[in-house]
Amino acid sequence: MDNVQKSLNLLGLAQRSGNLISGEAIVLNAVRSRQAKIVILASDASENTKKQFLNKCEHYSIPVREDFDRNAISSAIGKIRTVAAITDGGFARSLQKLQ
Repeated sequence: MDNVQKSLNLLGLAQRSGNLISGEAIVLNAVRSRQAKIVILASDASENTKKQFLNKCEHYSIPVREDFDRNAISSAIGKIRTVAAITDGGFARSLQKLQ
């Protein structure tokens, strides 16, 4: 199993354990309150969405991964989403190691 598939499996596990949030407004609030430990942004997100999240995450020093498209993220977490965030430090570190 390659690191991409392991990363997607980790997203699904984080979703099932309640350590993953998704949706633009919810993730933005989590970034602002520093609850988000890492943000997963779809590579095929709109330019406005990318700019908004990249700027916010840079300002709050939160890492961003853009390795997956919308379909991969959606199938991993079971919801149609463009952006998600992991709120647990352990899951976030594991995801960054797989990068």
